[in-house]
Amino acid sequence: MAGNSFGEIFKITTFGESHGPAIGVVIDGVPPNLPLNESDIQFELNRRRPGQSVITTQRQEADTAHILSGVLAGRTTGTPLAILINNTDQQTRDYEALKNIFRPGHADFGYQTKFGIRDYRGGGRSSGRETACRVAAGAIAKKILRNHNINIIAYTLAIGDITAKKIDLATIEKNPVRCPDPEAALLMAQKIEIARNQQNSLGGIIQAVAHGCPAGLGDPVFDKLNACLAHAVMSIGGVSGVEFGDGFAAAARHGLEQNDKFYMDGDKVRTMTNHAGGILGGISTGADIILRVAFKPTASISQPQQSVTVDGKDTSVEIHGRHDPCICPRAVVVVEAMIAVTILDRLLIQKIIRESPASV
Repeated sequence: MAGNSFGEIFKITTFGESHGPAIGVVIDGVPPNLPLNESDIQFELNRRRPGQSVITTQRQEADTAHILSGVLAGRTTGTPLAILINNTDQQTRDYEALKNIFRPGHADFGYQTKFGIRDYRGGGRSSGRETACRVAAGAIAKKILRNHNINIIAYTLAIGDITAKKIDLATIEKNPVRCPDPEAALLMAQKIEIARNQQNSLGGIIQAVAHGCPAGLGDPVFDKLNACLAHAVMSIGGVSGVEFGDGFAAAARHGLEQNDKFYMDGDKVRTMTNHAGGILGGISTGADIILRVAFKPTASISQPQQSVTVDGKDTSVEIHGRHDPCICPRAVVVVEAMIAVTILDRLLIQKIIRESPASV
């Protein structure tokens, strides 16, 4: 069934359900002889895993990565690399009462309509649990990209109506919301805690920056780099929008102030500003790639909500269990992973284009 794979050369395929025995990812296109062990993957998984603080889900999953194939004596072999992550703390009983009810804001109705069946246990494939697979793949993509001096960092820019006023990257991993503004981080955490106590949830915005990308990544017309990145991040559950550079704010400006003027920096073409977010005409300029990703409030809340049953009867529902009152703090790592996978895939495609003979 289509929809479970992403990428062309560096291609990832995720599998498994939230309440099944395990989840995992198969990665094609990993270059051979890359030094790799499970600790490389585990570092990123630990950043995403549940139960990190009082403002995240209290599901306790170790999210331990097991490499099943594609590595020999600590180096990749160039063959498909498979990673398995066991589920160890499922509580399926929390979902028995929801077996025949469509949860508001969830994928239940869509899956039932499309397939005629759905996994009601935490949403199955539509669960945020699936993103651990993406993070595992992203850990490998990040490692390869670092060898090309490309680094990706994301952070929580806003939660509800609270927005970071300053950006200090050194503080991101020092607070539970992963915000680069310590003062705003404190307010964000308090706001999330209030929402949780009210059996409610909050949305937010994650900003990401890819530094060191060479000019020339992306392909016209349908595979523009920003189109590929939008596809990647919009595939993350809970994402409601994405913008690049100045985004929607550009619509209120004149062209003279919006255009990024070029200049020569030695033998390099640079831009004086970066309103475009590092992408022009769908192709990278060499400037930082900047994008923002909006997440809607977590759909699982314990307050009564109107819904319908699978046999078409009106009802009400309260969703209990262990859920994030705001998914942004953990989604930061997922956004980084999907950007890394996308940029690496485009980098490998560009390598083929530039190394191809002029004629055949």
